[in-house]
Parts: sequence; structure tokens; C-alpha cells
Amino acid sequence: MTVTQLEPGLRRIIAPNPSPMTFNGTNTFLVGDRDVAVIDPGPMSEPHLAAILAALAPGQRITHILVTHSHLDHSPLARSLSDATGAPVMAAGASDWGRSPSMQALAEDGLIGGGEGRDADFVPDVVLGDREIITARDWRIEALHTPGHMANHLSFGWTGALFCGDLVMGWSSSLISPPDGDLAAFRASLGRLLARHDRVFYPAHGEAIPTPRARCRELLDHREARGAQILTALADGAATPRDLANRIYTDIPAQMLPAAERNVLAHLVDLVDRNIVTLEPPLSPSARFACR
Repeated sequence: MTVTQLEPGLRRIIAPNPSPMTFNGTNTFLVGDRDVAVIDPGPMSEPHLAAILAALAPGQRITHILVTHSHLDHSPLARSLSDATGAPVMAAGASDWGRSPSMQALAEDGLIGGGEGRDADFVPDVVLGDREIITARDWRIEALHTPGHMANHLSFGWTGALFCGDLVMGWSSSLISPPDGDLAAFRASLGRLLARHDRVFYPAHGEAIPTPRARCRELLDHREARGAQILTALADGAATPRDLANRIYTDIPAQMLPAAERNVLAHLVDLVDRNIVTLEPPLSPSARFACR
């Protein structure tokens, strides 16, 4: 696995887990020239663990392990890396942390499934609060709570760059799958990033985003347009998330339709919460939704 120098003090190793959902694989970032922070160790992979450790030059040591969120392509290797280095695993919380009351109610009802790709066993050694600062000998990183893709999602600010996890990507929009994904929180997090002036975003999949605020606006516009498509489709009559996904997502491979269906469900839950759409209870992936 190749170690790529992205800028002074920042390197990247791509985990060997390419897929339609992860693009080329998970980006593991190494920040620092002496004390090293590893951001998103990645999936459970012995070759990837070996590559991270082999990337250390003489005099360098891993002192912090930062996790943007606890999906299986981001967090499982954290514990093995911690065992190998003694560095603490730092994150917002466990995989069920931080859900909104409505999303927590959905999770407790167990009616809409969810937890796709969730690292259920993940527990950090250190819980990071919003705007908490982590420091070492040659760097300073700020943790920002940016839920939406997952409730325990953090982004990390460093020297004008932002490691934005799966919240913002250049090659795709984020999967939002209730109850872990929350469209209202996603919009709020993008709004928060729009108020910043980061020079570059480093997402957890794909290449750097050199125009961060423009990309945030694009993603907000995309969600607005998708919501409008759903409402237009519902004008023809009540439908399930699967019905709507099949009618709206006509340009994606068939294997991506289940993910598209979860995105539609996220929009529908949001529209119900905003009193724009009704549903025939109980709420489930097979529920029928209609315009008011």
C-alpha cells in the first residue's frame, strides 16, 4: 500500500477495501512529523495495520487515534492499532451515541432496521466534545460534531484543512440511512461547514475537495432537489420507499438501489417530521407515504 504525501505534515494510506460504497477505499490520514495522529484507521485488515506502522519514520510515534465515525470501513482497526502503539482511540462516542430523540425512538421501535455497516462493538478510550482541541508537539486538531451520515460523526480541523469523514465527498453524496443517518442533522452540519472558511476538505473516500463551500452548497441543493422529486412522485399517489427509489434512481447500478432506498426513507422521515408527508403506520421500509 502506497503512502502519499498530501502536504507538509500530512500523509495518506488508502485501505484495501474498494467497493461501490467506499470508492477506492478508506483514506487513513497520518498527521504530524514527530507525534502522529491517525485519522480513521479503517477496516479490520492486517495488511493495512502493517502499512500504517511501516509508514512511521525514525523518531515518529503514533500518539492519537481519531475516528470520524464508527462504520465498519472506518473504526474496527482502531483497537488493534491502539494495542500496537499504546495510543488512545478518540471519538464522539459509541455507535449508538448522539441520536436525536426521533431517531432514538425509531431505533428502539426496531421498525426500520438501520445500523448498516455499523461497528456495534466500538467504544472510544477518550470521548471528544464539540470544539475540543487535541494537541501534540507539532500539531493542533479541533474536533467538530457533524452528525447526519451518522450520529457520532466528527470532523477534524487542522491548519485550515478539514477531515470531513463521510459527511462531504467529491465523488458521491453521502448515504443517509435512519436511524443512524438523519437528514435534518445532515443539513445542519453542512450549514455549519458553510459558515467556516476551510481551504480544503479531505474526505474519508476519494480525493481532496479544493472548493469546500461550493461542494457543501451543491450537496444541500442536491438534497433539496431530491426532496422535490419525491414530492412530485408522491403526487401520483401513495408509495413505499422502494417504489420511489425505483422511479427516481434510474441511472444507478441495480446493486446500489438498496442504498438509494435508504436515502429515500431518510427524506420521507424528514418530510413526515416537517408535516409535509403522511404515512400509513407503522413506520418501516415497506410503509406507504403520501402527500398531505
